[in-house]
Amino acid sequence: MGALIGLVLGLGLVLVLWALADPHPRPRGRSTRSLRELLDAAGLSEVTPAGLFGLCGGSFLVAGLVMTIVSRVLVVGLVFGALAALLPVATLRGRARRRAREHADLWPDAVDNLASAVRAGLSLPEAVVQLGERGPEGLREPFVRFGRDYQSTGRFDAALDRLKVRLADPTGDRVVEALRLARDVGGGDLGRMLRALSGFLREEARTRGELEARQSWTVNAARLAVGAPWVVLAALSLQPDVVARYATATGAVVLTVGAVVCVVAFRLMLWIGRLPQERRVLA
Repeated sequence: MGALIGLVLGLGLVLVLWALADPHPRPRGRSTRSLRELLDAAGLSEVTPAGLFGLCGGSFLVAGLVMTIVSRVLVVGLVFGALAALLPVATLRGRARRRAREHADLWPDAVDNLASAVRAGLSLPEAVVQLGERGPEGLREPFVRFGRDYQSTGRFDAALDRLKVRLADPTGDRVVEALRLARDVGGGDLGRMLRALSGFLREEARTRGELEARQSWTVNAARLAVGAPWVVLAALSLQPDVVARYATATGAVVLTVGAVVCVVAFRLMLWIGRLPQERRVLA
């Protein structure tokens, strides 16, 4: 048992150090692009997919080692380690959803602010920059950084591209592209278009809020149903005589199948009850 724990510990450390220290860029696969989009949507554009992989590996290592020591059953430690490895990605998805909901509530005010600034006679770059000071609190930071980019380079298009990456928001993409088009070809109706967009965004946010409120009780019930067996197993781990039954081959199969069923059932529930998500077609 000690040799196996040492082997798992060494392998986990190697994987974490390799993910964090490897300086050679590699072509992005589909999974890497998905993680990159998830990090951007969660507002963590400065974190790399390799860093996320390292965090997942570290979570697996720590949780697996702790539960193996507590329960003295390797398969229990491995199952809890695998569940802990999924926790950072699940946390990022939750953060991305919360951020999207917050932005959905803030974008109408931001667009109104832009329309007022354009109507007051500010130039388009000035109208965008002033959102970093007078815009909604939750959207100020990306626009503050936009102002710095624009002041340092004087290139409006390049600053808008960086702004889109930081926002990672379908609504933000539409607003940014409307501003780019207005800057390139002129837009006498820009103010009217922004006010119409603001009204549409308010109506969309109100409708989605009602749907999410009705959906939330189902999601919370599913989380409770999935988490309860593992809380019980963690409590049983404090009783070596009871949890020792899982050290057998049958116990290992039961735990493995249970973990797979829980993950699949939870993901299936989320897929069945999902709400349509607007895609970033202009990213």
